[in-house]
Amino acid sequence: RRLRGFVLGGEGLLADWYWMQSLQYIGGKLVAYEGDINLDDLRPLKPRLLYQYLENATDLDPHFYAAYAYGAVVLPAIDNMQAIALIKKGIANNPDKWRFYQYLGYIYWRLGDYRAASEAYSRGAEIPDAPAFMLEMSAAMKSRGGERETARAIYRQLYENAEDAKARENALLRLYEIDANEQLEAVNAALTERFRKSGKCPSGRSALIELLRTINLPPGNEIKINAAGMPVDPTGVAFQFDQLLCRMAIAPESKIPKPLE
Repeated sequence: RRLRGFVLGGEGLLADWYWMQSLQYIGGKLVAYEGDINLDDLRPLKPRLLYQYLENATDLDPHFYAAYAYGAVVLPAIDNMQAIALIKKGIANNPDKWRFYQYLGYIYWRLGDYRAASEAYSRGAEIPDAPAFMLEMSAAMKSRGGERETARAIYRQLYENAEDAKARENALLRLYEIDANEQLEAVNAALTERFRKSGKCPSGRSALIELLRTINLPPGNEIKINAAGMPVDPTGVAFQFDQLLCRMAIAPESKIPKPLE
């Protein structure tokens, strides 16, 4: 912050350097980490410097949208208060940008603070050129903030409106996560019912396909089958089938975020 005005107009260049450092910092920790990575909780990576990198980048360039956007999708998995502080800083420096309110609403929604999320969407909706969905999301937060369809709407909007590739990728994985969990919920319910009636778990390609045909899912979310006759998640990776427990789960090699144990 103290360098502003003393680097001969090089603030933007320095801001870019801090921005690139923030990407390489998290990337390096992800590569070096040997355990399972949960996108909802990156604290095991000990990324204590990320906020400082993003803080410095946005101090030098208060209008650096990509730095704010990256912080909005990554920082909530590290420190929610830092994420909120960064986005509120973005709002203060860019009061005419509705997207910052969209990110703030998203962070509050993740926290389960639907009242604050609704207020953020509502304030963003007042900005000229803000899309109609900002008011729609404000209403959704008030009425059904924790529902699956609300989550779909939030991540779909983040995906469609993202100007940052990392934010777009994260939103897409979250959409896949919702679809996969909805599929697993239906499949495991059917497996449990079949086991209750017959005393055994379906085995073999034909038995599984027959079972899958009995499952009804909402329009737009269908279970796909690979060449081996196994159901696959939305990324194309086969679900893990434990015949002993008679349950399916997201495979470890899938990019879809895994639920916390």
